[in-house]
Amino acid sequence: MSKRKQFLDSVHHEHVQDFLNFIRLHKDGADPFDLTEVLAELQRSQRQELWERQLKLLQHSLTAYPPERWITGAEEDAGDMEVEISEEQIQTMAVIEGVTIVSTVSVDILQENDTYTSLLNCAHMLNCIESALPLSHTPLQQAIHWLFECWWKRDLNGKEELGWTAFLVCLENTVTLEKPVSELRRLCTLREVLLSVDFASERGQQVIDPLLQCFFKASHIKQEEGKRFLAFLFSWNDNFIRMIHETIKNQLPFFPKTLSVHVAEIYFRAWRKASGPSLEEIESTCIQDLMQNAVLLHRNSPVHSKVRQILTYFHKQKFREGIDEMLHRLYKPILWKALKATNAEVRANATLLFTEAFPIHDPSMSSEMVDQAVQKQLDLLFALLDDPQPLVRSSAVLGVCSVLGRCWEVIPSTVITDLLEKLILQLANDTSSPDVRCSVFMCMSIILDNSLSHPLMEKLLPALKSSLHDSSEKVRVAFVGMLLKIKGVRAAKFWKVCSLEHLLARLEMDSPPVSKRIVNLLFNSFFPVNQPETVWCERCVTLIQTNPGAARKFYQHAYLYTAPANIVKLMLVIRKCLNVCIQNAGDDEFASSNKENSTMLEDVLSVQDTASMASLLEILVILWKSVQKSLMANQEAFKYTTSKFASVLPQYLKIFQEERCKAPLILLASLLPATAVPALRSKVMSNLRSLKAGTAVAAYSQSVECVCSWGQISHIVELIENWLTEAAPVKVQGDEDTTGKVHFDGLDESKPDLGLDYLDYLLLRPKTRDCLLTLPLDQIRPLHKALNKWKLLLFSSLSGSEVSGAVIETALRAFVVHGRLSIHLQHKYPEEREFLKSLEQSVSWVEKKVLPFLANSSSEQQLYLSRKTVESSLTVCKNVLQVSVGDNDFRDHLLQHVASVLQTEKGYICTPHVLALLTEVAQGCLSHKAEGQEDQLSLTIRILTNIFQKIVEIIAHRLRKDKEEGQELCVSSEEALHDFLLVTKFTTERSEFITGVFSSLCAAVIIDISRTLQKISHVEEVLTPETVNDLPPLSNTILKVTLRSPAVIRFFLSEMSSSIESEAIDSITQWAAVTHILTIIKQSDAFVVELKEIAVSVRRQIQNHYNISAENSDNIQRTVYESTIMMLNDILNPCQTPNR
Repeated sequence: MSKRKQFLDSVHHEHVQDFLNFIRLHKDGADPFDLTEVLAELQRSQRQELWERQLKLLQHSLTAYPPERWITGAEEDAGDMEVEISEEQIQTMAVIEGVTIVSTVSVDILQENDTYTSLLNCAHMLNCIESALPLSHTPLQQAIHWLFECWWKRDLNGKEELGWTAFLVCLENTVTLEKPVSELRRLCTLREVLLSVDFASERGQQVIDPLLQCFFKASHIKQEEGKRFLAFLFSWNDNFIRMIHETIKNQLPFFPKTLSVHVAEIYFRAWRKASGPSLEEIESTCIQDLMQNAVLLHRNSPVHSKVRQILTYFHKQKFREGIDEMLHRLYKPILWKALKATNAEVRANATLLFTEAFPIHDPSMSSEMVDQAVQKQLDLLFALLDDPQPLVRSSAVLGVCSVLGRCWEVIPSTVITDLLEKLILQLANDTSSPDVRCSVFMCMSIILDNSLSHPLMEKLLPALKSSLHDSSEKVRVAFVGMLLKIKGVRAAKFWKVCSLEHLLARLEMDSPPVSKRIVNLLFNSFFPVNQPETVWCERCVTLIQTNPGAARKFYQHAYLYTAPANIVKLMLVIRKCLNVCIQNAGDDEFASSNKENSTMLEDVLSVQDTASMASLLEILVILWKSVQKSLMANQEAFKYTTSKFASVLPQYLKIFQEERCKAPLILLASLLPATAVPALRSKVMSNLRSLKAGTAVAAYSQSVECVCSWGQISHIVELIENWLTEAAPVKVQGDEDTTGKVHFDGLDESKPDLGLDYLDYLLLRPKTRDCLLTLPLDQIRPLHKALNKWKLLLFSSLSGSEVSGAVIETALRAFVVHGRLSIHLQHKYPEEREFLKSLEQSVSWVEKKVLPFLANSSSEQQLYLSRKTVESSLTVCKNVLQVSVGDNDFRDHLLQHVASVLQTEKGYICTPHVLALLTEVAQGCLSHKAEGQEDQLSLTIRILTNIFQKIVEIIAHRLRKDKEEGQELCVSSEEALHDFLLVTKFTTERSEFITGVFSSLCAAVIIDISRTLQKISHVEEVLTPETVNDLPPLSNTILKVTLRSPAVIRFFLSEMSSSIESEAIDSITQWAAVTHILTIIKQSDAFVVELKEIAVSVRRQIQNHYNISAENSDNIQRTVYESTIMMLNDILNPCQTPNR
């Protein structure tokens, strides 16, 4: 019996195992049995019999074991229960799989005259059960879906139902899978299924959301199959087109810019394939809506640039049939009106669209009418260039350059010349707007890309040469960018547009953004890497002699445009050049050991040319620093280079004795290893020892840097420590009694001021500071102790000892530097409190030894010194908190110290420094809250607010006691108070800190103004304040600071509202004071709602209060009342206007 006959007989419920064996053989790639061959060889009647038999087999299997008895995914995934799958279910699944395979093969080999009703019934049965299959049989489900997809592709009867199932599954997969590429291809082939479904039907409504979700997926939008499918969706239904467009618009803000081009392509494909009502809907609902949005959206909108990108895609398709006509028709009701709009941003947006789509015309019009339309549009370009708004002119410049770049061949030459002259001669010199000038130079590159423009541009561009010196940096950047473009496209000689002399002058003085571009422009001229290295040196010397400052800038940025190896080669050739100059000067000993090419530049340079020699040495250092990292990465090159320069450096130092030459030589030495310059190390330290006090920083900075780079900073530290120790006060008595007399040793030999200068330099610069702090503590502690000893001198001077002013200033500096060094050391070694304790001891010393003199100073000098010492201590403590070095104990210690300062009789003079310190304390408490420390922080904040209240009371007291001194105190405290109030941004509105601070401020201002009103003796003195300067000094200062920050105003008004609601204010003068405050805040044109609420409350309470006391009031109180009511009405009326 043949295989065909055996297989045909096996398709029966009594021979199920035989049927399943045949299916297994078919699936086994190693077995020759192939269902495709078997079914293809069957006769028509045999195929029909096969399909009837397999239908009966499937029906029998499903009847014997229906889907209701199948164990689905829910049971399989049951928690602790083990579910056993029956043999019947296993066999049923195998039968379904076999029928699916036979049906799929049958669809492939189906012939034209075949009657496949039974096969269709099989497919329908599979369609009914595929959703009920267990989760473990997902491959079987996929095979059934593939059968349906094949059915749809063969265009067989019943394809709508089966194709719909396959379409739904593919659609769901493309939306849910992370990489849906293969599913997208299948979905694209099934897309025609959607046309068989009515949009308004239940099925249509079922797929709307999944279809719209496809427009959320970047994978769909970017893939070719995805674009094809998404563009096809526009053809389903007109209502769906609107839904698609709204979905895309909602998603545009979240799409990256790169995705907008793909979205544009989808729109374009949909438009190109649409016809009839769908085409009209796409044009009116989508494209024209995008045009409208491109015109009306603000430029800072996240959508505007993406809408423009979509329309730009359409503009670039103007060569395609129908685009010109469509753009002309759709832009007609929008663009021309927008170009004449009163809003400048609308005109600017319309200008960009108009110039991008230029020329806008209908190809079906006669040539004469087209010419007229184009001429009108050219006239409109000129009008836009003359627009009164810079934004529109800038957009017009971009648009005109774009038009000229694209349409140079078709625009009349006279019009081109007029447009270019307008740009170059007028708008490039637009004094009213640097943006317009910048646009001209940035957009010239668009025109220069068209080679036909070069002859005319070569004639016109030299008129722009003065723009290199434009006052705006961005204009200069754009101008040099234009010169780079001219050089790149070879449109003209850039030095004919702007002379080399001017370029070098601007290179010398300009900022990096400009100077880097000039270096790029001139690089091949002064660093021709394709020529011999001797030419590089010659060009370098030429540049130095032309403009030394420009030469330094040029080589500072040269590393950006060539390889580090070329920079090193130039350094070595400059070394050769210097050696030649020394040889020519007659140094036989040097010539014998360093023989160089004696003909190189011998007629140009000599050792006597100090300026050129110094410039070459400076450029050596600049070049070395620019490639230092690269050199260090290549140790072989580094060793070779250092050996070359180390061999000649001693002779350079001997020959080049001028000061200008010494500086770069010292810097060059700092770049070499210490072992390479042993003799120079002692010379540099000797130089540092020999300098006099008061020497300028420039005289020792390079030497200090040099010693640090050699790793010899310990020598400087030892020198400073020796100077400070030798000049430090020495105790006469051996005990700790600080009342004893002191004398000084070694004041003539030591230089403590210079030592402090060195130490100040080391601490100020990160590089040198890091070198200092890498020293072992044993080497730094002596210096720290030496600085600390100078406190004795301060106390001695306060006690009445005769000490010169210069020595006192040195002691003050040592006191401050001691604190700064302690901060850095504590930050470096946070695990211990050694240096934090030293700072605490300094604070305690100030409190015990200095504050008494501040309270009872007997002379101006004593008051000055005690004040400076206390202020210096407060500043150091502020810095401790600023860098988060202090802990809670230190913070509490400081608050006690601050309280002691304020309790001192003249402690008020330190108020600005106290406020600055409190600012850091408050910021630390409010921004670094830690769990488990809430009670401690709450206590600290209460102490903080109490101290702040004390400060406000002290300032008010000084104003009453000595008005002039109080006003000076207000002025000096203003900035510190502003910084303190800005700390409120770290907390919430009703926090303990806000309540404490602003209740003190509100009370102070109200009492201050109220007392002023109580002192009025004449009715004429009752005036409405117009500005904050019309208020008393304390109120003036507090409100001036408050008005500088909206957040502070909000807290202030909130606290004032609470005070009013609590009825703590009960006199007419206090109500008047509140109204004065509201009147001043009203001038900020903000907080309208808050002001209205407070004003209403004030008016209600003041009227209730005054009705009780009116009969007993005098004329002045009556006048104050009327003035207050008038101010309240003035506040309320503008607030009520928007509600009318």
